[in-house]
Amino acid sequence: MQQLCEKIDFEPPDGGALPTELFNKHAEKAAKIVARASSGKNKTSQLRRFYDELLRWEDKVNGGDASDSDSRLGKYRPFILMMNAKAAYAKGRELVDESFVILLRTCLENGTNSPQALRHCRLFFEAFMGFYKLHGKG
Repeated sequence: MQQLCEKIDFEPPDGGALPTELFNKHAEKAAKIVARASSGKNKTSQLRRFYDELLRWEDKVNGGDASDSDSRLGKYRPFILMMNAKAAYAKGRELVDESFVILLRTCLENGTNSPQALRHCRLFFEAFMGFYKLHGKG
């Protein structure tokens, strides 16, 4: 998972393009890793709860006036990053496994640098969920 996480970049330097395979091969590989490593822990419904929360935060940041989205991200960033604590709690209750916690942490760290990065983070997670439904067992 760590090697894959190094390829996840939602905001390339110098305004470059996103990696071509970010929402395709990288998202599918993440889904396969989480599905294989889970030992049945990572149920789709549990992962969906995290996706739904990320979706709500992304809408709060990027919905409305675009000129104010940076300010909204600054305001909500601590709450978005609190999803890491929620994932740790879910791991402690054996509702998700370590591979998912690592993936979520990477996504949130890279996805909260700008409103655009948060949008790309949400899109990556959406693609991951689609592939997880195919490769997961729950």
